[in-house]
Amino acid sequence: MVQTLDQETDVRRLVEQERARLLKEAGLSESRKLFQRPVERPFTADQRAHTTLLFGGLTVKHEELIKGSLAGMGYTCENMPIPDVKAFQLGKEYGNNGQCNPTYFTVGNLVQYLQKLRDSGMEKQRILQDYVFLTAGACGPCRFGMYEAEYRLALRNSGFDGFRVILFQQKGGLSQSDVEAGLRMDMDFFLSLVSAISIGDLLNEVGYLVRPFEVEPGATNRALDRCTEMLRQAMHDRPFYSFDKSKLKGLRRWRGLSSRVETLGKFWQQVRTRHYTDVLEECRKILAEVQVDRTRVAPIVKITGEFWAQTTEGDGNFNMFRFLEGEGAEVLVEPVATWLLYMLWQVKQGYRDRFGLPGNRNPFRLGYRLARIVTAEKLFTREYNRFRKALGDTTHAPVCQMHLQRLGHPYYHSRSQGGEGHLEVAKNIHYASNKLCHMVLSLKPFGCMPSTQSDGAQAAVVSHFSDMIFLPVETSGEGEINAHSRVQMALGEARRKAKEEFAEVLQTTGRSLEEIRAYVDTRPELRSALYKVPKDKRYSGTAANFVTHVAALMENGR
Repeated sequence: MVQTLDQETDVRRLVEQERARLLKEAGLSESRKLFQRPVERPFTADQRAHTTLLFGGLTVKHEELIKGSLAGMGYTCENMPIPDVKAFQLGKEYGNNGQCNPTYFTVGNLVQYLQKLRDSGMEKQRILQDYVFLTAGACGPCRFGMYEAEYRLALRNSGFDGFRVILFQQKGGLSQSDVEAGLRMDMDFFLSLVSAISIGDLLNEVGYLVRPFEVEPGATNRALDRCTEMLRQAMHDRPFYSFDKSKLKGLRRWRGLSSRVETLGKFWQQVRTRHYTDVLEECRKILAEVQVDRTRVAPIVKITGEFWAQTTEGDGNFNMFRFLEGEGAEVLVEPVATWLLYMLWQVKQGYRDRFGLPGNRNPFRLGYRLARIVTAEKLFTREYNRFRKALGDTTHAPVCQMHLQRLGHPYYHSRSQGGEGHLEVAKNIHYASNKLCHMVLSLKPFGCMPSTQSDGAQAAVVSHFSDMIFLPVETSGEGEINAHSRVQMALGEARRKAKEEFAEVLQTTGRSLEEIRAYVDTRPELRSALYKVPKDKRYSGTAANFVTHVAALMENGR
């Protein structure tokens, strides 16, 4: 029976009466003040000329390239310094208790930067007016979704209440729809950002692949510094497709059609231009001049874990990459590209899972959505591989997300989102079972819920892959000595594996190390940092694969 209007009114009245009785019984006031999100001062287009964008959170090379990209689009920007322990302490001082490592380091680093501006004589009002912080944000089953609130609390407690924070996230952000936004997140912005991230990934990986074997200490870093500056300038000078300057500008009268044509034009220019690849080929020549000795035995350590902890290069992960290289290891870092492809994969997966539910039963709509995501995946992978080949084709190609899901799903449900989801488990299996490393080191913030769940699943993984060396390390602002000690113990076992496989290679090939080195001395290309050594499926280490390859060349008389 349908309720009448009078009946609905009676029900609401009775509910309110009962609510009032319960509040009175509990000794609570009837007046309830709900939380309201603080009003954010917008960053508008007319403020661009005098506003500096602050950003950070990635590696130095990523940030230098992003800085060049943003500057080329007309923004004044500065990348933040690498967060240190002092920034962590400031984050704890001005923020809430119980936050995770990335929160404390990031917000503390921002406060520290603003304090230095103020201490240099800049007035607080000018700081609030002329600076904006651009950072990542998200929602989900961890404290990452609370970053925005933590930024505001710490800024207020440190005396910078009203400082603007713009969240760059997958779902929404700070709304500025009522004005022309100061930061235009258009197609040019995204294409430039993706290019900067991809090339930053490649520069980082090349550095970690070459440094353990360089003959002249510091030669790799000097070459990379030159390449980074050249590519930063290339990012700055990137030409943008202009619809109004094209032969199709007459289509502007049809607004819907012209916008689609303009988007296609920008994509076409991105995939056809040699603006980046020409510079990458110049960088390849510079890096190829670095001399290496690949007969040095170095255990390969694959880095996985929580996104921020596995990416940052400073105190936030106990300077782990520098420490590993100091211990004679070859570090296999995780590219940001994997995370971007994972996010695209999760969106595509969600479309498929929701198909058939009310409001999602149109197969044409599903096909259109999937086509857009698949196109984005293929374009991104194509560009990444194009850049990779221009730089010498010695770095790793992106791993197929379907492959990773199939590996990880039996241990960690692929629909469980948060953090890197099933990726931590999947990458551990992929790199260990395919002999791409001797050891997997998972770096994560203290108390990170998604990574803690992943560690629980890793126990089953390790039991099924008996030869696997897996070590999870939780990072914070303290405990560096203890973390390094744990890594040293696991690294000892990885070093033993690397030495055993190297001895096996020498025995199998029947060549002595002196013979191999004497032959390499007669072939200058074998000493080049960007010489591509074929991968033998039996061995993990660079030295073992190199000796196998050289022995084959000697056998064939080449």
